[in-house]
Amino acid sequence: MFFTYLRRELRRRRKAALVVASGLALGIALVIVVTSVSSGMNRAQDKVLQSLYGLGTDMTVTKAAEPPGEGETVRRPRFRFDAQDEGDDAAQSNDIVMVQGFQTLDAETVDQVGEQDGVADAVGGLSVNVVKVDGEFKRGAVQAQPVQPADPGQGGTGGGTGGGGGGAVRGGGADFDVDSYTAYGTDVAHQELGPLTSSEITSGRTFEANETDAEVAVVDSAYAKEKGLAVGDRLTISGTDYAIIGIATADSGDAAANVYLPLAQAQRLADAKDKVTTVHVRATDSQKIDSVKDTIQQNISGTTVTTSADLAETVSGSLSTASDLASGVGTWLSVLVLAAAFLVAGLLTSSAVSRRVREFGTLKALGWRSGRVTRQVAGEALVNGLVGGALGIALGVAGAWLITTFSPTLTAQLGAAGGGPGGGGLRVAGPGGGGGSAGESSSRALDIALTAPVSLATIGLAVALAVAGGLVAGAFGGWRAARLRPADALRRVE
Repeated sequence: MFFTYLRRELRRRRKAALVVASGLALGIALVIVVTSVSSGMNRAQDKVLQSLYGLGTDMTVTKAAEPPGEGETVRRPRFRFDAQDEGDDAAQSNDIVMVQGFQTLDAETVDQVGEQDGVADAVGGLSVNVVKVDGEFKRGAVQAQPVQPADPGQGGTGGGTGGGGGGAVRGGGADFDVDSYTAYGTDVAHQELGPLTSSEITSGRTFEANETDAEVAVVDSAYAKEKGLAVGDRLTISGTDYAIIGIATADSGDAAANVYLPLAQAQRLADAKDKVTTVHVRATDSQKIDSVKDTIQQNISGTTVTTSADLAETVSGSLSTASDLASGVGTWLSVLVLAAAFLVAGLLTSSAVSRRVREFGTLKALGWRSGRVTRQVAGEALVNGLVGGALGIALGVAGAWLITTFSPTLTAQLGAAGGGPGGGGLRVAGPGGGGGSAGESSSRALDIALTAPVSLATIGLAVALAVAGGLVAGAFGGWRAARLRPADALRRVE
C-alpha cells in the first residue's frame, strides 16, 4: 500500500517533484565539481612537489650556505689555459665542478638523521654544478708592410719610410663555448629515495647497487636530446669519461638534474669527500612529519628541515590562485547553494502538504495514524531527493568530464625554499637551458594540465547529500502533516 500510494502521488505531482529534484541536483552537482577540481588541484600540486622531492620523500635536511665574512671573497669559477705549441690551432677544454646551492654536511649527518625518532629511512645526495669551457686559440699571421718608394724631393736614395719592410700580426684570437649543467650524486645503494625516483628510465637502465664508485651516468632525456647523447655514449667531466647507461624522463615538469652520478664520483669531482648537500628523509608515519621535523632541528643543530608542506607554500602562479579559489570560494559557494537547495526543497514540500490538507485529513478520518501520514510524506520527499541526487551526479560527472577533456593549463611558479636537490625548487639558468653558474639561481615555472577526477568517495558524498536533502524536506512536510486533524478535511469538503 505504501509504495503504491507513493508511486501514484509522485506521478500525479510530477512538476512539483521535478522542481524539488532539480534544486537538489544543482547543489549536488556543484559539490561534485568543486570536490573533483580540488582533487585535481591536489594532484597537480603533488606532481610539482614530486618533481622537486622525489617519490617517498617526506622531508629534506640541508644547511644554508653561510654568507662570506668580512674581508672574505666569494669563490668564483676560474679557468686556466696553458700555452701550447701544437700547430696553428690549439684546442683547449676546461671545466669546473662546484657544490651547488647549499653548504655541505658531513656524511655522518645522514646516519644521525636516520637515528632520530620517527625516521624510517635517510639517504644523502650531493648537488653540483658543472661549468665547461671548450674552444681553441687561433694563431695570427705576420703580414709584412709594403715598401714605399722614397720621395725624390727629399734627396733620398730609396727605401721605405719608417726603416724598411716591417710587419704586423693579423687575424688570430680565441673562440670558446661555455656550457653549464647540473649533476646530482645519488646513493646508488639506496635508490628508493631521492630525486631520481621522480623520473622514469626510458632507455637503458638505472644504477646497480655495486656501482657505488663506478664511472657511469644516467642523463635526463631533455638534456640528452639537446646534446645529442644516447645510451652507450660517453660524457667527459673534469677529464673523466663516464659511460651513459640510461636515459631518465621526468614524470612531470623539469628534472632535478641534467646528469645523475654515483655519490662517490660526484664527491670526487667537487672535491667534497664524505660530504652531502641534501639528506632525503622518509618518516615512519605521515601524521608525525611535523614532530619529526622538530626533532631533527633540535638534535642536529645548524640544519634546515623542509617538508612538502613548506614547499607547497612556495608554489605560486595560476595553480596556487585556482587552488585557493577552489578550496575557499568554491567550497563556500557549494555549501551555500546546497543549503539553499535543502531549504527550498523543505519549503516546497511543506507548501505541498498545506495544499493537501483535505487529502491527509480524509486519510486520518479513514484510520491513518499521524505516523503513517508522516512516513508517506517523508517517503515522497526521500524519493525526490534520490532523483535529485541521480540528476546531480550526472551533471557533476559531466562537468568534471568537460574540465578533464579540455584540461586547462595552470602554471606553478616555484619560489625559493630550502630542501630540493637543486636548491629547493630553484634551477640554475644558463646557456641552452642546461643550468648556470654556481650561486646564480632563479625560480622556474611548470605548466600543469588540470584534471577533475571523480572518485567513489565523491559519488558516495553525493548520495549522502541526496538522502540528507530528502530527509530535510521530509522533516518539514512530515511536521506539517502530523499536525493535521480530520476536522480540517471536513471543513473543506464542498
